[in-house]
Amino acid sequence: MKIIICGKGGSGKSTVSALLSKTFANRGYRVLLIDADESNLGLHRLVGIDPPQVMMDRLGGKKGFKEKTQGAFPGGKTDLFGQNLSFDDLAEHCRAGSDGVNLMSIGKIHEPGEGCACPMGSLSRMVLSRLVPGEKDLVIIDTAAGVEHFGRGIDSHSDLVIGVVDPSFESFALAEKMETMAGKAGLPVMFILNKMTGSIKSRIGEKIRHDLIAAELDDLEEIFAAGLEGRAIGVLPESMERAADRILRMKHEKKGGQ
Repeated sequence: MKIIICGKGGSGKSTVSALLSKTFANRGYRVLLIDADESNLGLHRLVGIDPPQVMMDRLGGKKGFKEKTQGAFPGGKTDLFGQNLSFDDLAEHCRAGSDGVNLMSIGKIHEPGEGCACPMGSLSRMVLSRLVPGEKDLVIIDTAAGVEHFGRGIDSHSDLVIGVVDPSFESFALAEKMETMAGKAGLPVMFILNKMTGSIKSRIGEKIRHDLIAAELDDLEEIFAAGLEGRAIGVLPESMERAADRILRMKHEKKGGQ
């Protein structure tokens, strides 16, 4: 199963990606956590894993990637990875953690004026379109802020879109747009409400369809401190267990309906 995590900047996408990854790993799943945010520098810290070498850099940077996919090949294109990819095929691009989470980084912006992040989007789409997880494999993709991943077609190669919503008008508006775009792409969508406090929960519940809310993540001091200090999150909130249960129910219902 492949899950896209998205939302506005600062909503907590990386936090939710890290917590869900650890939650599923604790349940015996082999988790591949993909850092597909070209600007994110801290996801590896939240899961307590040293940063892996960036996949785009391993392929020779943007120039090397372009040469490998378009350069001196008949017809102008080649298939860099073949038709199908398993977790094991991507092992050289990953850095494994002690808790069963494997982290892979697609690409990063390193220099001023180096150009847009479009090649990273192409590489993300190429990997996800060919990646075939096993029954006990789970892929979690931490995306860049906003909805550009919809435009890049990355979501079309996933099984579920999870939007992370924090207490802000912009986040509500983006959640509505994500629901609409996921519907047009024929993808199920759920939302995880982040940074919740008692007075905020009821007000946000009025903004997001109740049946689409997978979990509410409280505004916990430990999570805030881990993000502030750049270290692994030391708690696994019960809300993430509820989110995992909801995701697995959807997976089984989808499988049973095929």
